[in-house]
Amino acid sequence: MKKAAFIIGIAGPDGLYLSELLLDKGYAVHGMIRRDSGLTIESVEHLYKDVDGGERNLTIHYGDLGDSSSLRRILELVQPVEIYHLAANSDGLDAFVQPEYTVDEVVLGTMRLLEEVNDYQNRTELYVRYYQAGSYEIFGLAKDAVQDVSPSIHPRSPYAVVNAYTHRRAVDAREYSGLFVATGILFDHVSPRSGDLCVARKITRAAARIKRGLQTELVLGNLNARSEWGFTRDYVEAMWLMLQQEQPDDFVIATGVARTVREFVEAAFERVGLDWEKYVKVDPRCLLPSEVDLPVGDPTKAMNVLGWSARTTLAEVVDMMVTSDLEHARREEESMAHWIS
Repeated sequence: MKKAAFIIGIAGPDGLYLSELLLDKGYAVHGMIRRDSGLTIESVEHLYKDVDGGERNLTIHYGDLGDSSSLRRILELVQPVEIYHLAANSDGLDAFVQPEYTVDEVVLGTMRLLEEVNDYQNRTELYVRYYQAGSYEIFGLAKDAVQDVSPSIHPRSPYAVVNAYTHRRAVDAREYSGLFVATGILFDHVSPRSGDLCVARKITRAAARIKRGLQTELVLGNLNARSEWGFTRDYVEAMWLMLQQEQPDDFVIATGVARTVREFVEAAFERVGLDWEKYVKVDPRCLLPSEVDLPVGDPTKAMNVLGWSARTTLAEVVDMMVTSDLEHARREEESMAHWIS
């Protein structure tokens, strides 16, 4: 039988790339999505076929982190050897305006899942390896490049606070319940699949639409804010590597190189042959309520233990995203022309 992997948050960018990686490695991949979410089975439909058109071993289940019974049912059905918990409310601004929802989704959902995994393992005596996704935002005001997780935690937003809590809860499950729990604190990573709320996607989409005459300006907040912008496909490989180790541990996954929003904007507009300063406007209303200059991640531990490093350069990431968004803009332009005619 193929090894079964269970992905919570399969329809997000990380989940899609991780699914492709696991399918290529011969896993039977099972993913969970909510019935009431905007995501549908159609959003992962391309994963069902391999490059030669054959069927791939992918199954989608409806479930919810707010419903312990659905988690229990899927675990019993799938009998996974690896579980990847990637689901979270990743919009930092949304966490400010919906703090209760964020706590319920991120904190309580993680607690329910860990409890069900622990019960499942104790009941069936089947060994499970569990990956908990975390955000670099838990480091907040850390001054130096971050390699070790716990000593550097200093969250500065509701989203960061709940991520710090779930990280600590996952570590507790490892230390006190004996679960194989590995945590990955991932610095910012993007791809052509990144959502519209991602600032990198906002930039590349605007550059493409302005180039095609579909948009006239791009409004941003702090152009001096720094981020790393690694490539999502590189980062999901680190998740898998964490669950292949003899002992579970905590890892910072990062490029180790931070760039400003201005630098990303310059690269995106250069890709389409435009002068960014003619189109980009700064609006203080786009700033987060507690924006901080986030630290740089230090991937040394991941390099030494996992043999992992970020292989994709920022220029390659920008090129992929702009190329994808130029195609989206072309189709949008054609659709508009069709309706006008």
